[in-house]
Amino acid sequence: MRTYVDAEAGRHWRATIAAAQAGDRHALDELVAGWLPLVYNVVGRALNGHADVDDVVQETMLRAVGNLGSLRDPDSFRSWLLAIAMRQVRDRARRRTAARLDENTALDGTPDFAELTVLRLQLEGQRREVAEAVRWLDDEDRQLLSLWWMEVAGELTRGELAAAVGISRPHAAVRVQRVKERLEVSRGIVRALDGACPGLRDLTARWTGRPDSVWRKRLARHIRGCGYCGGASESVVPAERLLAGIALVPVPVGFAISLAFGGKTAAAAAGTASVGWSAKVLTALTKPAVAVTAGATLAAGGAYVAVQTPDDPPGRAAVAPTAAAAPASPAAPASGAASPSPSPSPSPSPSKSVKKAARYGSVVDAVDRAPAPDAPPAALPQRPASGVTSSGGAHATMNHRGDSVTLSGQGYVLVRWQISPRYRSGALVMPSWTGLRGRLFHVASGGGRRMDDPVGTDGTDGTVTGMGSAATGYTVLPSGAQQMWQNEYFYLTGTVTLTVNERGADYGLSVFPTTWDAVEKDVTSGPGQGARRYGLVRDTGRDDTPVPQYVTRETPADPATVPQRSRV
Repeated sequence: MRTYVDAEAGRHWRATIAAAQAGDRHALDELVAGWLPLVYNVVGRALNGHADVDDVVQETMLRAVGNLGSLRDPDSFRSWLLAIAMRQVRDRARRRTAARLDENTALDGTPDFAELTVLRLQLEGQRREVAEAVRWLDDEDRQLLSLWWMEVAGELTRGELAAAVGISRPHAAVRVQRVKERLEVSRGIVRALDGACPGLRDLTARWTGRPDSVWRKRLARHIRGCGYCGGASESVVPAERLLAGIALVPVPVGFAISLAFGGKTAAAAAGTASVGWSAKVLTALTKPAVAVTAGATLAAGGAYVAVQTPDDPPGRAAVAPTAAAAPASPAAPASGAASPSPSPSPSPSPSKSVKKAARYGSVVDAVDRAPAPDAPPAALPQRPASGVTSSGGAHATMNHRGDSVTLSGQGYVLVRWQISPRYRSGALVMPSWTGLRGRLFHVASGGGRRMDDPVGTDGTDGTVTGMGSAATGYTVLPSGAQQMWQNEYFYLTGTVTLTVNERGADYGLSVFPTTWDAVEKDVTSGPGQGARRYGLVRDTGRDDTPVPQYVTRETPADPATVPQRSRV
């Protein structure tokens, strides 16, 4: 969603909104799937995850769908949608007393949104502190903070924030500054409660543990006068720096929205909007087909159900062969046997061999074992190469979520990894390849090391690898994801777009069009040339060369939703 601000993505959303307004069911499905996570995060944080969140999110999406025909400017869709969300939040707050909200939360027994943010995004240190400090804000401050959080995370602009609240930009700046000041006070409370101040223990002896404005004032007064609580053990990083680029909390699996106007009949629904628009929407929602989107399904009758969350914390993957055969279509069943590598080598074969020629895309990257460091690679087949052009130039550097580069032509491409656990470790959301036209192969891995190889030879810290250390924490790949090397090489004939989906763990990519000679030189450099290990050749010279994970011929609204198991 962050790429909405980009011109190309903006054109895509304008076209999608126009198609949805014209009654296109698939466009409506894409619109709901693309914007539900943003609405869920804003409403969840504004209401701090109490029992009304699901109802408010559902009511927001119902009203957006029901009134989409009245939207005149597609470029204002995001601020228009969030204005609806904030009105629903305020309306719900007016209808329910604070005591009732607290009661609902306590009876429900589920984690509040602050805890969900910490758990689902694996936040630590001062990022965790900011998430937990939100509990101490008043309702009005928390509502504005839910939008400001999205602004600093790169999901909103300041103009959209102001429009969603219904105030001018200068007024928004003043209100945001006040909220930031109160958030810093709340962060101080979270830090102090994590400490061991004897005076604070005595003060909180009668506290129930539920944050409220009375106890916020008491605790803040104690901290201002206490040398123990007031002295920070580490420098305090401003909240906006901590939240920059942070991921959205994934929509929970099983979260469902009835889009059939809350179960209303066609006649009742016609009263909520213009007759023509209602008829178009109801026609789209009652078609017998089932539209499946990345991570969600809009089923017949208008039920939107989250069936997967791409940001789920990964588990530990079992060791499997380097490449896995994708399920074959009934027209061309794939064989489970393996085809020998074109030239024998001590290096493990990068793909299963098959008894007969495999179809393109039937072999997909998978978890693999590292070859022995001193095992030379197989011979690298030389494919035709007329050259690859890059929208990012000869050297594209992508360090932020939503950064992308489009590659076109015929030839080799180097993708160089830079993982930075010292800035942010934890679960990594892999980059994705979208809009593939033609063919893309994963032909080799090099750079002298896998990213999980130990770093350094002085023996000072044996826990340090390219994925992190015991001190900084480790970057963790999604379950089933193939371990990347420093340099990954691909062969393209056609066009494709590579996008960084940085959410959680910090990483960056450098992308270079390159040559067969450069790939061959890299992978054949081993310990004798100062590398930790030789590279690995994955190319067989045939169509059973693996395709990378997270590649699709589609162009989804959110590239992070591309499935791991590629089917091209």
